[in-house]
Formats: sequence, structure tokens, C-alpha cells
Amino acid sequence: MWRYVLRRLAEMVPTTFGVLLLSFVLFYVVGGSPAQSVLGQHATQEAIVNFNAENGYDLPLFFGNWCDMDAVQKAPDGGTRLACTLGPGDYELPGAAQATLRETATGREETRAVGADGALTVPEGWRAVSADGVTEVRRATRHFFDSQFVLYLNNLVHLNLGMSTETKQPVTEVLLQGLGPTLSLSVPILIFGSVIGVILGLLCAASQGGVLDRGILALSTALMSINYVVWILLGQFFLGFKWPLFPIWGYESAYYLVLPVFIGVISALGSDVRFYRAAILDEIYRPYVRTAVSKGLGRGRTLFVHVLRNSLIPIVTYVSLSIPYLFTGSLLLESFFGIPGLGSVSINAINSADMSVVRAVVIFGALIYQLVNLLTDIAYGWLDPRVRVAQ
Repeated sequence: MWRYVLRRLAEMVPTTFGVLLLSFVLFYVVGGSPAQSVLGQHATQEAIVNFNAENGYDLPLFFGNWCDMDAVQKAPDGGTRLACTLGPGDYELPGAAQATLRETATGREETRAVGADGALTVPEGWRAVSADGVTEVRRATRHFFDSQFVLYLNNLVHLNLGMSTETKQPVTEVLLQGLGPTLSLSVPILIFGSVIGVILGLLCAASQGGVLDRGILALSTALMSINYVVWILLGQFFLGFKWPLFPIWGYESAYYLVLPVFIGVISALGSDVRFYRAAILDEIYRPYVRTAVSKGLGRGRTLFVHVLRNSLIPIVTYVSLSIPYLFTGSLLLESFFGIPGLGSVSINAINSADMSVVRAVVIFGALIYQLVNLLTDIAYGWLDPRVRVAQ
């Protein structure tokens, strides 16, 4: 088993790398300018250039020896010049014949010729403050793989997910703040929904074709036919407004979670019951059940001990598919009830184009999904000794 677990953990590495690569490319394409999001639409060109340089956004995407800097602007005489000062490093300034350098410590300035190929080296302790006629600015990278993607991976290794442009907090803090409310909402929904669904599924299977079975199936079909948003609106109107039994906005105590948990359980109960009923019916007519009944074992004990245990593999599979949503949050519930969980954080980040937070939620969800799959496979072997993992 341990060999299997270690092999599965090793297989998660390329999968996780693929998720990181895909999310990085997608958010780079659709994310827009991080500098504009942080500094605002009216930020100066110099402020944008400095921001990109400080955060590595001017680096090549994956690899390269040079990074392009948007550091050229029009001069009053109609020519071009530097839009900002340039720190120490190697540069290419095509079009410029000379550049003015200023020593940071003393403020002393001197003029240096730019090479025929536009090459200019700014030594430590100096800055290039002007270069007339320059048409573009390129800065040499530290090495061929000095890129945005490598910097992104390095930050992830050090648990640095970046800064939220909306809240001006580290993304890690934003996720941790939303994790508690999300778990306090989603875990009760999962537990109560699973327990109630399994019990109703057992009752349906035990009375297959009877009045109870038909009644529960009819109720399940009705529950499945009502949209999730309708459940939320009906619950808030009748149980929060018409009969003010529960608060409909906020997160001040456990009492504020009663109504959203109730709605979350009811809205998913229809599909849960039908699935659990089908899983249990697959076992209820097996030979071992007839043998147990013929030996005088009670109907209830047969159902709850033998049938239910052998039905747990499909049930665990079904439940495991819902576990990742414990961490990404119930988006609609959190939004409608003002619960500051990961779902609410995600929606706010999308609306405000806070790509650092959105990207972190996507990566977090992918990791959780892989871990849940691993734990589910391990649970199969524990629930049914006949299941053997491939070593």
C-alpha cells in the first residue's frame, strides 16, 4: 500500500505542473496588465515600468536572454527619450548615441557613449537617467531561464502566492481568511446531506415498489426539478423575511449558518437519494443477502450492516466528487447570504479582476481534487478487502 501511495504522490507532480502551466498561460493571456490593476488606469508610464521591473512582469514569459521594457516616450521636440531611469544592469538602447548616468550616492552625473549595437552597461550604484533618440529598451536577464514562469514556480515553492490587488493583502492570508467560513458551511452540508440521503436510500431500497419508495422518489424528483437559486430565494423569503426565523445575511455566529446549510442539504437531496437508492439496490438482491435472511438475520441488520457496507464504494465515490467543493466554497450560498468564504472571495476576485486570487483558488482546487482522489482509492481497499491496488 505504501508503495502505491508513494507512486500516486509521484504521479501528482507532472499533473500539478501541467495545471500550473495551463493556469499560468491562461491568466497571462486574459489577466490584463497587473500594473494597471494595482496602480490604476491613470498611472504614469514610469510608475508602470518600475512596478513591472520590481515584480518581474517585464521578464520573458518562459525563457530568453532579454526582456523588453516599455520605457520609451515622446520628447517635447518630437523625438523619443527614456520614460524612466534604469537601474544597474546590461541594456540595449537602439537609436541612442549616448546616455546620462547619475551616481545614486552623490548625485554626480556623467555622459557615456552607447555602443554601435545599442549596448550600455549601468554599473552598481548608478542609474541611467536619460538617453535621447532611443527607440526601444531591452534589459539583459540574469540567465536564459530568468523568466516569469520560473519566478512564479519559485514563489509557489516558498508559499508566496502574490498580493491581492483588491485587498492589498498577501493571497495566502486572503485564502486562509475564507477557508474557515467555507468549511463551517460546506462540511455540515456534506455530512447532513450524506447521512439523510443514505437513510432515505435504504428506506427506498427496503420498500422497493411500495408506497414509501414511490413517495420518496416522487419527492426526490420534485427536489431535483427546482433550481438552486429558487431554493435560496424561497428560503430567504419565507424563512428569513415572511417568517423571520433565521438571519439572511452575515456571518456572526453558527445561527447564521442554519438556513444556508438547510438550503444546501435540501437542494442536493433529490439527486443524492436517487443515486444512493440505485447503489443499494445493486447489492440488495445479491446471494449473500438471501443467505443472511434465510439464516434468520433481521431485515434491518441485513440492510444497515451487510448491504450498506458493500454499497459504500459507489457511495464513497459519489461523496468524494463533492469534497473539493468544500474548499472552493458554495459560490451562490456564500454570495446570497454574505458569508466571507472562498466562494465569495472567488466571485469578488473575478469581478475586480484580481487575477492573483483567482489563480490561487484554481491551483488550490486542483491540488485538493488530486488528494481526494488518492484518499478515495485508499478508502476502497479499507472498505473492501477484495480490492487490491496495483503495486
